[in-house]
Amino acid sequence: MEPSTGIREFLTTRRARITPQQAGVVPAGGARRVPGLRREEVARLAGVSVEYYTRLERGRAGQVSETVLDAISRALQLDDIERAHLLTLARPASPAHRRRPMNPQRVRPGLYRLLDTLDHVPAMIQGRRMDILASNKMARALFADFDARPHRDRNMARYVFLDAHAPELLVDWERSAGDCIAHLHLYAGRHPDDPQLTELIGELSLRSPRFRHMWGNPDVVCHGMGTKHFHHPLVGDLTLDHEVLGVSGDPDQALVVYTPEPASPSAEALNLLGSWTGTPTDPSATPHQQAPSGERQQRN
Repeated sequence: MEPSTGIREFLTTRRARITPQQAGVVPAGGARRVPGLRREEVARLAGVSVEYYTRLERGRAGQVSETVLDAISRALQLDDIERAHLLTLARPASPAHRRRPMNPQRVRPGLYRLLDTLDHVPAMIQGRRMDILASNKMARALFADFDARPHRDRNMARYVFLDAHAPELLVDWERSAGDCIAHLHLYAGRHPDDPQLTELIGELSLRSPRFRHMWGNPDVVCHGMGTKHFHHPLVGDLTLDHEVLGVSGDPDQALVVYTPEPASPSAEALNLLGSWTGTPTDPSATPHQQAPSGERQQRN
């Protein structure tokens, strides 16, 4: 993804969503040809020239100070995640950085042991581009057996948009799909020159009309927690809270854990799912054996 394209789409849609009334701007007379704020109105609110803001929106402003970006963030009423994304988009990587290949991602042995310990709830390690680097038996029973798929197909966005079972499992599929889009936009802002991201977006655009339509929405969001609703073909409806926990040593890895409310119908359904898969659901039970070392993943 070209950095200039990312910042243009992001700023254009951010100003389009704010009305002059919301921004405290007295609209000029005459018909407005654009939704939301005009460029000159954003520039006036941010205290910069119209020419400078126009160059910034087109990705041609060069080095931009954080003070200016903060002023534009306030003018566009960006939240903290959106502000951080704007700072990333406005500061593209240097040519030397773009030429340097990304180091492969490795899951530490301790994290595999942690997944084994969490054998009573679905848990997985998610990496770059929403790649599934590792998962426990309950996660594979809930979603899909990622370990049985080719490495390139062990990806949550591919699952959500390309797997025929995903719309049946994910009760609010639209929300889950939107979360994937927002997550990939955030990642694209940090790693615009990742060739595997380009490959992923290209494949999803070709194979999924829904992705192709939704990718044009440059919203960004970072869900550290939330609630998801599932309808599993074996055990029926489940409502699970999920927590996304950062992994030290690799900012592009996260531990994702799904848990039910204690003593709830969802807890009973999850326990039943565990019994179907042969996975012990008692937290005090002895964890199942680790996969052989040859199955430990290394992903770019």
